[in-house]
Parts: sequence; C-alpha cells; structure tokens
Amino acid sequence: MPEIEERSLQELSADLAAGQSSSVDLLRQYAQRIETLDRQGPRLTSVIEMNPDALAIALKLDAERRAGKVRSPLHGLPILLKDNIASADLMATTAGSLAMLGARPPEDAALVRRLRAAGALVMGKTNLSEWANARGSGSSSGWSARGGLTRNPYALDRSASGSSSGSAVAVAASLCAAAVGTETDASILSPAAVCGIVGLKPTVGLISRQGIIPLAQSQDTAGPMARSVRDCAMLLDALAGPDPADPATLRNPQHRANNYAAALDAGALKGARLGVLRQFFIGPQAPAYEAALAALRRAGAVLVDPLQLPDLALLREHERTLMLHELKAGLNDYLRWLGPDSPVRCLADVIAFNQRHAASELAWFGQDRLELAQTMGDLNHPAYLAARNACLHLTSDQGIEALLLQHRLDALIAPTTGPAWRVQLGQGDPAMLHSCSFAAVAGTPGITVPAASWRGLPLGLSFYAAAWSEQKLLNLGHAFEKATQARRRPGYSPCIEGSKE
Repeated sequence: MPEIEERSLQELSADLAAGQSSSVDLLRQYAQRIETLDRQGPRLTSVIEMNPDALAIALKLDAERRAGKVRSPLHGLPILLKDNIASADLMATTAGSLAMLGARPPEDAALVRRLRAAGALVMGKTNLSEWANARGSGSSSGWSARGGLTRNPYALDRSASGSSSGSAVAVAASLCAAAVGTETDASILSPAAVCGIVGLKPTVGLISRQGIIPLAQSQDTAGPMARSVRDCAMLLDALAGPDPADPATLRNPQHRANNYAAALDAGALKGARLGVLRQFFIGPQAPAYEAALAALRRAGAVLVDPLQLPDLALLREHERTLMLHELKAGLNDYLRWLGPDSPVRCLADVIAFNQRHAASELAWFGQDRLELAQTMGDLNHPAYLAARNACLHLTSDQGIEALLLQHRLDALIAPTTGPAWRVQLGQGDPAMLHSCSFAAVAGTPGITVPAASWRGLPLGLSFYAAAWSEQKLLNLGHAFEKATQARRRPGYSPCIEGSKE
C-alpha cells in the first residue's frame, strides 16, 4: 500500500481507483497514525473520538466501488469533523463540553449528509477550543474539558490556535485525508496558518450551518481544511450547496453545480491586482513575508502597496455585542432542537452544569462570556440591532469590498496571524493581531496558504475577496502555492530550539 503521509485527496482517490489501496486500508493506516502520534508519542490530542461504525462504512464503500458505483472523488476517503458538527450516529457532538455528553442530535448536520452522499468516510471528530472559544475570556485555544489540550505538531509547547485546533493539527500530521472546521472569527484561518495547512473560510451561506452548534448566526460558517488548495477545493465541492433549512444558502447567486477543483487555474496570479494590507506586517516575523511578496510579483501579480483597513478596535467592540446576543439565541435554539432527552436544554443549564462540575470544567478558566451572554436580550433588542447595523456599516462602507472597488483589486492580502505562541494553561492566549475580522464580520470569504516559516514555525498568507468569490480565492491560492511551495511537514519538536520564551 502507498504511504499515506502527506498524500493528497487526488492521490488517495487515484490509489483507490487503481486498486492499490482500499477505504479499509486507508482507515487502518490513519487509525494507526492517530494511535502513534495523537494518543501516544507526541500526544497531539487532536482527535477527540473515532467513529465506531467507521470499519463497517469503509467495507460498504469498498463494496460499492467493486460494483462500479463511485459517488464522487471523495468516495472512501477518511474525513474528520470538528466536534461542533452534529452527526446522528454513535459519536457525540459536544463542542468539547462535558455538559453535552449524552446529547444526541436528531439528524446529521446538512454538511454531514452531503459528505456521506459523496461517499466520504466520516472517520471521527476533532478537538476544539471549548464552545468554539465562546466560554470564557481566559481560554487557551485548543483546550476543552472533554478533549484536553491539542498541541501544535511543529513545536509541541506551542498553540495550535483555535477554535478549529484539532482539525488543523490532524490535517498537518496526516491523521486524515482532510477535515472540516468552523469559523466565526479566525477559527479556520488562524489554526490553519499556525499549523502549516490551507484553510478556506467561505462566504456565509455557501455551506449550510444547519446542525452546527452556533456561536453567531451572522458570521458562522463551516469550511474545508487540507494540506493543499486543490484538496480544499475538492472538499468544498462536496460541502457547498443550497439548503432550505439555512436561508443564507439561498442567497448564493451562482446556483450551479460545484466544480471548484476542476476550475483551478495555476496561472491566476498573472495580472491579478492584490492590495497589500501593511498594518498586519508587524513583529519580528514580518521580514519572512518579503520572499512571498516577491514570488507574487514574479508570478505576474500587481501589488498595490500599501493599503490599510480601518482601525479594528471599533469593529471588534460592536462584534462583541453582536456575538453575545447571537450566542444566547442560537445556542438556545440548538439545544431545543436536540429534544427533551438532552442533558442541557438552554444556555442557563450549561452555565449551571459548569458551576456544579467546576473542578473539571473551570479548572483553567471561567465562563464569563457564557454568563454575560445569558444577560443579553433577544435579537430585537436595541443594543443588538445597533451593533448589527454598526458592523454592516463598517464592513460595507469601509471594509474589504470597499477597498477592492476603490483600487480595482482582485483580492487583499495579509499575514493571517503571527507565529504560534507558547501555551500556558491558566493564563489564556496572548493578544495576537490577525487579519481575519473584517471578512468574518462581513461574512465574506478568505483563504490562508502556507507562505513562509519563522524559527521553524509556519506562517500563512491570507487572500480576501468579495462575497461568493471562492473560485477566485482558490485560484489565487493555488497559483501562490505553486509559486512558493512553502509547506513543510511537521517535525513534532518538543519546543523551538534555543527558545527561552
């Protein structure tokens, strides 16, 4: 059997088609890597649960292939899901919270149904920042009470960022063919960047949110996480599509069959106008990006440099108010959807559970965000409406799409975030500047691609464009990936050599 480490979805699919491997073979190899790297060895702790039905599903998918039925290029490929995406099977869906153990979704999330229809093998669930980093302000990204701390495979003492920490680490360490994460603000792009992989945050509404534990309805989206842009495009082909249960998906003006992977253009940078957001090129790692910018120019891109988005402080103040209101409303709706047998039925129940089980749930940080959300009014409250209107004004009149129009740009580019920081449980995450918030609040897409490294830690470059511009971003990211070939496989070092931080 071919070695699975660093194998692409396209290569794995070709192996299956040629009879050189099988879905059962792939499952066993990935399960062995999970045992060796995730549970033992460096103990990455990225996979929170394996699907007990995975072997039976793999056998069925292999039988279908032998009978001539191949559902899609993903047929038989093992995929991991972030543990806030509902699956109506023997796996739990908990957002990393002990309060959610025993809660059984009545049906698969819409994106899970699409993956199963495409023949993907849902192999397991990944760890995450508990409640997608919505529980407490002292959170350490990648930690949950259920899953423990996910570790960065490039330096084990460093953060995997969050909240899609487990998905990013599992992909980086070749513990799966690809994975699905979710983002409200930076939760796909940041962990993908610090773990040296590609992550796509789509336009809100490209992928159905039905069945995903919500944080903020106006910003939440799922997205693909993989080791290459092509792999992200292949996974997006299966994930994207309309769903009457999520009205946001009906706003997509394209309404066409998905063909993101087939339409990739390795020459997309030639003549592309890219605005350089210099406000994010800061810190000692900033010079490492200059080679990436030079590669863009050599590939034919025209760099409009420098440009700047407005001050983030005001946007994030309004975003915080919006998210607290939407968290309460959305989480209460989701918990009601679980039905009367759910161990928690509303946000107040979750808060009370955490108080009763403080030794296990609140040992490292509290739940001040949940408690503050509980005090918020509904989505007709004047404070919420004012915050929502302010966010729309800032992101439409002064945000990404305004800059694109003003300077006739194809996309904006910026460092996704800084290099991975050292984890210190109980002290939370340090204040890190990332470039994701304007796209997050506006609901517009972004993609991060490995761009460079600094002291052995990966650095990602993000491309941002207008709503429903996923194909353009995939093309630009694909061409950039070809021009730089910046991704390096992880080395599982205990720490950065010589570091005293």
